[in-house]
Amino acid sequence: MTKHNFRHIKTLSLCALIAFTTSCKDDEKKQDTMAKNENILLQEWTGPFDGVPAFDKMNVKDVKEAVERGMELGLKDIEKIANNPEPPTFENTIAAMERSGKELDRVFTYYGILSSNMSSPEFRDIQTELAPKLSDYNSKISQNEKLFQRIKAVYDASQTTSLEDDQQRVVDLTYKSFEMNGANLDAEKKKRYAEINKELSSIYTKFSNNVLHDEENYVTYLNEDQLGGLSESFTKSAAKIASDKGQDGKYAITNTRSSMDPFLTYSTERELRKKVWNNYYSRGDNGDEFDNNELIAQILKLRKERVGLMGYDNYAEWRLQDRMAKTPENAMDLMMAVWPAAIARVKEEVADMQAVANANGDNITIEPWDYRYYAEKVRQKKYDLDSEEVKQYLQLDKLTQALFYTAGRLFNYEFTPVAEGSVPVFHDDVKVWEVTDKDSGKHIGLWYLDPFAREGKRSGAWATTYRSHTTYDGPETVLASNNSNFVKPAPGEPVLVSWDDATTFFHEFGHALHFFSSNVKYPTLNGGVRDYTEFQSQLLERWLSTDEVINQFLVHYKTGEPIPAALVEKIKKASTFNQGFGTTEYLASALIDMKLHLADPENIDIDKFERETLKELNMPKELVMRHRTPQFGHVFSGEGYATAYYGYMWADVLTSDASEAFKEAPGGFYDADVAKKLVNYLFAPRNSMDPAEAYRLFRGRDAKIEALMKDRGFPVPKK
Repeated sequence: MTKHNFRHIKTLSLCALIAFTTSCKDDEKKQDTMAKNENILLQEWTGPFDGVPAFDKMNVKDVKEAVERGMELGLKDIEKIANNPEPPTFENTIAAMERSGKELDRVFTYYGILSSNMSSPEFRDIQTELAPKLSDYNSKISQNEKLFQRIKAVYDASQTTSLEDDQQRVVDLTYKSFEMNGANLDAEKKKRYAEINKELSSIYTKFSNNVLHDEENYVTYLNEDQLGGLSESFTKSAAKIASDKGQDGKYAITNTRSSMDPFLTYSTERELRKKVWNNYYSRGDNGDEFDNNELIAQILKLRKERVGLMGYDNYAEWRLQDRMAKTPENAMDLMMAVWPAAIARVKEEVADMQAVANANGDNITIEPWDYRYYAEKVRQKKYDLDSEEVKQYLQLDKLTQALFYTAGRLFNYEFTPVAEGSVPVFHDDVKVWEVTDKDSGKHIGLWYLDPFAREGKRSGAWATTYRSHTTYDGPETVLASNNSNFVKPAPGEPVLVSWDDATTFFHEFGHALHFFSSNVKYPTLNGGVRDYTEFQSQLLERWLSTDEVINQFLVHYKTGEPIPAALVEKIKKASTFNQGFGTTEYLASALIDMKLHLADPENIDIDKFERETLKELNMPKELVMRHRTPQFGHVFSGEGYATAYYGYMWADVLTSDASEAFKEAPGGFYDADVAKKLVNYLFAPRNSMDPAEAYRLFRGRDAKIEALMKDRGFPVPKK
């Protein structure tokens, strides 16, 4: 994808490219400078570390003006390129596009924070108003005939006269992205293409805001006598959240995964488990004004119509052509190779759980709201492993130090806390570290951490950049951020997390290391191939369970004693436990994503399609998709993961295979030679080379599925 497509659309969840033309006179330049200086969101970043965002001066009231002004300035940049009287060259066309839109880039940094970390009803109204305008802006660029002809001229010339490798990659990605987004359509089809994108942009915003509404408004309050099974740290946190919401003396279970998951795992109150489960898995599906089912049907029809303008049979065919999978069939083949083993394992897991329930005299049949609770009982019985006991050794601050240790061993990075107040942050929870090279002391960038859940913050965990590494106009240092939704503890209490949450913490930090290690010259090359970009982060998860991390950073939050070797052994023995659940809930979402986009969307009933498709797949009734369709923001609040949710499994094949390279090395997971290849071939190049070729340079061959099956404890398919 082009720089514009990546930088702007990744934040706004739009799908078209960017482009258009106007004139730029000297007096207008003066007016531009004056206008820019009046709005903080448009201004160049100042201060330490090569300049940082002015988060402390960010105001929702400035957003609309800043975005609209940023679009004006961005279009003037594009017009100058499109109307350049000189013959098209890489420098005056492609590189010039890489330099364009800087003001809007800065605005989008703040926009992303206000959308994901600090959302409010006021901002959502502005977001709703701006979505179609931003779509128009994108269409004006992707449909600019003069601009595309210049891009095409540079692309055609490069087929006979070679450019430098990184320049050729930028040209290829830019041309392909314009082509995929309708640059070759006739005028009438371009008009319809733009109309579709405009309509989709508004629907995506509404979908996302509907889910956020249901997360904020479905809170379960508990009384003192309803806390059975819940840990002291969890109940203290729940009491604090309830108090903050004006419910003193009660305990709040919020409608987010970070609150829902531990409650379903430990609460002895079955009816309350059912209520909390229903609240969470009914987000966007409550039959009210915030219901997303009809929006999804509209999205599917519009997506199919849009790619049909370019001659594609379905959205998946269009989307996957520039991914590692290449075709929907290849993606489906991978998923269906794993699916039978996953649901077979679920059957075994449910039988084990039912046996425990029967032995306890519980007189129930396992239902979805029971799965986590009884799985934990089975874990304790089979492996004598209590997840709550493990949590006593998983402190967030110690895990943060474990991240830094891993980064130091593999990437030679050092993380040093930045003095509070020296770098602006958007919330008091946010902390900042400087990243430097351990040997030379060279400044690499800043790492921001926003760890806690709060109202207005979207659920889940994610990583992003405020500034990416490039060298085409002098070196740019990286500003990267990790964002989590850990439940904030009561004052003075430690943040204790589950093993799964600790794994996710490592995963998202893997994205940050991918940002910091970039050695690319041009912004476009910092983009990612969706079924490859999760690979690096999934691979970093493996370092959580290395002896070096376990022995140094997993210490008891009260005594400071290291985690006992016997408990570590139990954790490792139980590493494939509950893989039926984890694999099946994920794959169900990925399969529904793909099948929805391969289906005829005319008169589609989303709820019925989900139920009938899962029935055809023999989906176990005891669990549900990880992301049910009405809340599947990966796919329907934008297009980043549409027909691409399978990419986590595609990336996990690479992850399991790459892990074997470390296991086989003399130094194990900290082997210096393998770590060097890891950085040089899998992290630093970003999208400057074909991902398949990059992996072959690291491994010496293509990845094989056998390692994935072994990792999950599934039968390895016979050749």
